[in-house]
Amino acid sequence: MGTEIFSELFDVIMDRIEHPREGSYVCRLISEGKAAEKIREESEELTDAAAGGSRSEIIHEAADLLFHLMVLIAEKGVTIDDVANELRRRRR
Repeated sequence: MGTEIFSELFDVIMDRIEHPREGSYVCRLISEGKAAEKIREESEELTDAAAGGSRSEIIHEAADLLFHLMVLIAEKGVTIDDVANELRRRRR
């Protein structure tokens, strides 16, 4: 299904948090406290795309939203596994 990309991307995000790099978009989001703001922005863009955009626009905006969500949860010390476990718990 290709979901391993989520773990791979989360690992990169964590690496940027633990070893900040000059010019890193992730580092800039965190240092400027902009992750939550970007989630609001990307959520609105995804909603707009879903209302009238093409499939490719929806995919693009969904990817943006998921990326920024991963940055925010990583910043707050939450992992992809934490979220996956919560989803599993709810499924029961």
